[in-house]
Amino acid sequence: MSRKTLILVLVLLVTPLGLWNAYQLFSHKANYPELQGVLWPQPKPLAEFALIDQRKQPFNLERLKGKWTFVFFGYTYCPDICPTAMVVLKTVFEHLQPKPDIVSETQVVFVSVDPPRDTPEQLSDYLKYFNEEFIGATGTVEEIEEFARQMGAGYLQQPATTEGEYQISHTGTFFLLDPQARLYAGFSQPHVPKTIVSQYLKIRSIW
Repeated sequence: MSRKTLILVLVLLVTPLGLWNAYQLFSHKANYPELQGVLWPQPKPLAEFALIDQRKQPFNLERLKGKWTFVFFGYTYCPDICPTAMVVLKTVFEHLQPKPDIVSETQVVFVSVDPPRDTPEQLSDYLKYFNEEFIGATGTVEEIEEFARQMGAGYLQQPATTEGEYQISHTGTFFLLDPQARLYAGFSQPHVPKTIVSQYLKIRSIW
């Protein structure tokens, strides 16, 4: 199976996977019928991986442990979905500020699906517009694909224009990892900051 075919299959799996997880959520979490953040039927442990952050430091499994982590896959040249999503995450953090203990236990990771253009320096400059505490992660094409597969995150590069410009179609889901570096929940679009905060706090309370 070619790389593009595999990624397209992953994209197509997003909708049925979300429906299945929603069924599991409402079947097994009857005490929280208002919880829209989709819980995985069973938290999925992640395997070791090797990326680097915007400071050119190793970004691996160990850095996901001990905190709740929102993971978003995108790219800095994205014209609309990514900046909108990052503003949402910025706002989520602002809403959490009255709870400093929770802020200290929460992190955001922006994983680039465009490693040729998204250098560590580019990621660093981009994230400064939103929150300098956010983590940017990149690596080789193969390393990013492997990490994305673990998360069930699909993306597909569109054909380049004659000027060499291109866009990338990618999932808009916020993936939530628990402090044991397990895939625990996902927040699909549309993203409303206050709703995400409310659901995140509920998820923490039943963890």
